[in-house]
Amino acid sequence: MLSIPVYADIQQAHQLIQQYAHRTPVMSSISINKIVGADLYFKCENLQKVGAFKFRGACNAVFSLSEEDAAKGVGTHSSGNHAAALALAAKMRGIAAHIVMPINSPEIKKKAVAGYGANITFCQPTLQAREGTLAQVIAETGATEVHPYNNFHVIAGQGTAAKELIEDKGGFDVIMAPVGGGGLLSGTAISTRHLLPNCLVIAAEPDGADDAFRSFHSKKLVPSIQPKTIADGLLTSLGDRNFAIIMDKVDDIVTVSEESIVAAMRLIWERMKIIIEPSSAVPLAAILEKKVKVKGRKVGIILSGGNLDLGSLPF
Repeated sequence: MLSIPVYADIQQAHQLIQQYAHRTPVMSSISINKIVGADLYFKCENLQKVGAFKFRGACNAVFSLSEEDAAKGVGTHSSGNHAAALALAAKMRGIAAHIVMPINSPEIKKKAVAGYGANITFCQPTLQAREGTLAQVIAETGATEVHPYNNFHVIAGQGTAAKELIEDKGGFDVIMAPVGGGGLLSGTAISTRHLLPNCLVIAAEPDGADDAFRSFHSKKLVPSIQPKTIADGLLTSLGDRNFAIIMDKVDDIVTVSEESIVAAMRLIWERMKIIIEPSSAVPLAAILEKKVKVKGRKVGIILSGGNLDLGSLPF
């Protein structure tokens, strides 16, 4: 039986992490509101520590460990934001972080993880290589595996972003998040369902990495096979825990084109003067494509992160 977090677990996570994580600002843009005909409120997790919401879940997982388990450190495989988040959370607790990264991970992300003092092991860029290498590292070190999204404490931690958004800005008609592995979406859905039972929870995903969309609409878990999208944070398959929560609490998942992702990302850069990564732009892309009815509604959007290679912008 899968253990699934409830809202009380998100409250507990929030208490635990609030001294370590930023309570990120919620921003809006009059000009974007005019374009879409709705009131949009952006929860700026691009301004979170390590530049992404991932710090919330990693922090909750690390600080929830017993002293005995913590002494052996933590381990994960990740090509990006979760690796940096876990490395920083471990550093804050004064324990070791063992990170398995594919050799083709973005340079900026390799540098960030190394900068937080993690022990990095590089592997081939296949899921099999990542999982096999991590199993070996854990066998050698006794570290606790902290999965990037399919983890009880990680999901509870990610749910604190929506909790803050609702506490800071009141009721919403719709709350949106991007979906990759489903950690952010499942945490967001738990918080939103509890605090605003009548609010719609809608996720957006790239056309070229639409496994969550297909899983949701077929009601069975469809793996992500050779996904192709500029939104490199959304390439992974849904976790089974995440999928169970999404099927129970999410109202819809829609997909968007690469062109719309770039247009939405550019719009946020230009109008809001903040840097977001492509994955963050996916919910706004869905609104621009009119995949989600927002006219006259109050909409909360979680901007998932702001880590990208400034040397290779898509515009």
